[in-house]
Amino acid sequence: MTGHEVKGWCPGALRPMMSGDGLVVRVRPFGGRLRRAQADGIASLAAAHGNGFLDVSSRGNIQIRGVSEARYSALIEGLSAMGLIDPTPEVETRRNILVCPFWKPEDETEVLAAMLTDALAADDAPDLPSKFGFAIDTCDAPVLQDASADIRLEYSATGDLILVADGMKTGRPVSTKTAATAAIELAKWFMAKANGHSRMKHLIASGLEPAGASIPRQSEIFTPKPGYSETGALVGMAFGQIRVETLSTLAKHGAIRLTPWRMFLIEGATDLSDVDGVITDPSDPLLRISACTGSPACPQALNETRSTGRTLAKHIGAQQSLHISGCTKGCAHPADAPITIVAESGGYALIRDGNAGDVPDYSGLSTADLKDHV
Repeated sequence: MTGHEVKGWCPGALRPMMSGDGLVVRVRPFGGRLRRAQADGIASLAAAHGNGFLDVSSRGNIQIRGVSEARYSALIEGLSAMGLIDPTPEVETRRNILVCPFWKPEDETEVLAAMLTDALAADDAPDLPSKFGFAIDTCDAPVLQDASADIRLEYSATGDLILVADGMKTGRPVSTKTAATAAIELAKWFMAKANGHSRMKHLIASGLEPAGASIPRQSEIFTPKPGYSETGALVGMAFGQIRVETLSTLAKHGAIRLTPWRMFLIEGATDLSDVDGVITDPSDPLLRISACTGSPACPQALNETRSTGRTLAKHIGAQQSLHISGCTKGCAHPADAPITIVAESGGYALIRDGNAGDVPDYSGLSTADLKDHV
């Protein structure tokens, strides 16, 4: 397998990343939500300064693709005017916050998200690893336990608000008033004990645990599917990518909550079946295929990925999932998958029950060959 460059950090708006199709500018919506005007504004800015495509990341962010260096300043000026830019790159890097998208106005989720956002912008907030993140999973039941986060706010089975270090089965009791402060204290504890670890679960696995975590967590397996609820409409996007026209259309139906599942929740929407570019059918096989940008948009990718994914979609089983990666980094799905396909120069490798960096079971496969193996 060919080597690749590991960046070790995620792009932001104030710290974009160069890719094969230009700068990738990642917008981190405050509170995990875009007002209708903000969503429509992002679509307009991406059309004017990017290549017309947007990615939805597994951290609940939206990425504007294909931005030239000459257009970057104007893009940031427009995003800033809509209240979507942090005061400094350092604050932006710290503000990795996932928010349960199913919150209701009467619960504590909005308040907790705002308080944690303010705490992470304070002068005494710790400088955390770039992939270190927080989850406010305070809806009726946890839905973010499989999402990437290092410090979590959840409710226990008895209704207690608890602060959880990722990797632990118990949490520390906190209140709405103290939760953000306690989360910052836990982040500082991590930095003091990290000893080379960049993620909380790895530190916990080494045998260190923070004090006071005495309340058992709920253990929930949540499988997101497109559909309608009292909150609105949850819709998917093939490979987490949409065109600016689709985002603009969705904004006409309601404010948009982002998720770590490469889906949008459109507040109050009751019928989005006619919107081009979104998936409303929960049985659509494209929902079960993860694929990075691939070649030529990513300079490290050795072959295209998403057209192969569309070709293979009709060949995968009803319960089968698939990961297609342009290189061995596996950015779209770092964890193991039942089948992982990795681009090679002139073909593909296939790995069963592993990840993109594992030794392949087959190499040198064509797209036609892959149909026989999935």
